[in-house]
Amino acid sequence: QVQLVESGGDSVQAGGSLRLSCWSSTDNFSTYCLGWFRQAPGKEREGVAGLDSDDTTWYADSEKGRFTISKDNAKNTLYLQMNSLKPADSGMYYCAAAPVCGSYDSNDFSYWGQGTQVTVSS
Repeated sequence: QVQLVESGGDSVQAGGSLRLSCWSSTDNFSTYCLGWFRQAPGKEREGVAGLDSDDTTWYADSEKGRFTISKDNAKNTLYLQMNSLKPADSGMYYCAAAPVCGSYDSNDFSYWGQGTQVTVSS
């Protein structure tokens, strides 16, 4: 069982920045496919950014150039640096892990954190 714990969510003004963190309990953290997902009220959970075990990154089109996903294997921690935030970025952010990377659809991920709330005001 892989435990994931997110932190870093907050309320910010549009144009601001936040860094989300996700700590994992697994000793095999470096081998997992990792992702960040966002769910806004009344909407489907959507992929925001992903990071494969070989450090290949993936970003949703609306996040390219603004968000950066990274990890620190020594700390078993995944990060999401979010810059130039917009009100549309608001939602609950979840980190997720899977043994292998697929399409970065939420159905491809087996393990989920509890989420951290991001609110961006205009």
